[in-house]
Amino acid sequence: MTIKSVNPATGNVYKTYSPLTSAEIEECLTVGETQFQQYRWSSFNDRSVWLCAAADYLEDHTDILGRIMTQEMGKPLAAAIAEVKKCAWVCRHYAENGADYLADERSDVGYVRYQPLGIILAVMPWNYPLWQVFRLAAPALMAGNAVVLKHASNVPKCALSIEQVFQKAGFPDGVFQTLLIGADQAAAVIADERVQGVSLTGSGPAGSQVAALAGQHLKKVVLELGGSDPFIVMPSADLDKAVETAVKARLQNNGQSCIAAKRFILVEQIADEFEARLVEKYQTLTVGDPMQPETDIGPLATPAILRDIRKQVHACLIAGAKALVGGNVEKLKASLPPELELGNFYPPTILSHIPPGTPAAQEEFFGPVALIFRVQDLDEAITLANSTHFGLGASGWTQESAEQQRLINEIDAGAIFINGMVKSDPRLPFGGIKRSGIGRELGRHGILEFVNAKTVCVG
Repeated sequence: MTIKSVNPATGNVYKTYSPLTSAEIEECLTVGETQFQQYRWSSFNDRSVWLCAAADYLEDHTDILGRIMTQEMGKPLAAAIAEVKKCAWVCRHYAENGADYLADERSDVGYVRYQPLGIILAVMPWNYPLWQVFRLAAPALMAGNAVVLKHASNVPKCALSIEQVFQKAGFPDGVFQTLLIGADQAAAVIADERVQGVSLTGSGPAGSQVAALAGQHLKKVVLELGGSDPFIVMPSADLDKAVETAVKARLQNNGQSCIAAKRFILVEQIADEFEARLVEKYQTLTVGDPMQPETDIGPLATPAILRDIRKQVHACLIAGAKALVGGNVEKLKASLPPELELGNFYPPTILSHIPPGTPAAQEEFFGPVALIFRVQDLDEAITLANSTHFGLGASGWTQESAEQQRLINEIDAGAIFINGMVKSDPRLPFGGIKRSGIGRELGRHGILEFVNAKTVCVG
């Protein structure tokens, strides 16, 4: 197999890479283990200095790194640049707080010392090519671990650029390495005794496979998987803010986000007005070249993702759902310039009147498609919100404190945002329950995932 860097807006191939050989992988792991045995004894101050230098490098190269992301996976350039800046933020957060997070915990009978485990394998996706990596790498490196990255095969330039960031920041050579390998080569890396943990962000099936392999070899694993996040709107909600947020929450990253709002659960009392406003907003969106500042929605990352979302929407429409806007790829492509005719574009779409039993009931829609459901009251809204296999994030819109507390307590999710959009933040733990994942990233919880909590008692 080959690893290709392909522009999803045009289909042009930038560069083709050959995967590492078994001997080259062995060499990388040998270097990683050797460097870890020295790096683990580096001071928190040194690690903090290197992480701050990484943040500086990211901030000095936001446009370059942003363009690489946009070229490889199609997100609008402004969003890509914002992602680079967020990566700098997570580096600074752990540089400033990591030592406190990892300080000895003392009690009357002894204390706990947190120590690094070794090489951590990061299996990362293409949708946030830099952020997903840095939110694992920053705490892992601050804790004294080494990291090897197996990135998605469609973002090799991003993967190599990340390695360069850590090199330029002054981290010892080999402490962070990118492995350009295929999915079929990852199993051998997981099995290697020098690898002490695995962090994967990806699909449910990929998570199951990695978890099984990690369990077989008794490796710690953190999984951040898919989501079908509910966006619940009650009668007391500020509709202006809710609708404005709904557009951003659904269409961020061209709709390819695990924490995007996907199911809009509306109480009948406000459903007509919310729906009409949402349609109006969607009709003003510009689809096109993600490098252009006027573009709101760029292409989906790969042809396979485009095929999947078309299949899901078609199944819903055949079953009786109604497309309030969008849903017609041919019409969209006819409106695009010739140079984009091979791009993976899908129109911003809103589906309503969705019958039970359609893909919308359980599947994650990874594209710019909003699914509208109507309910009579909060009881029905919570039941519907919890009816999927996922449990990543949720957004609830109400001014009533009693309703807010019910949403906080009764929604099955790793995060609940009241009157706001679900998002990750370096200061807070991030992760899901049910089939949305295992473990947490970010915050103090994230840095403690890949350390040995060693009990110490001195007589």
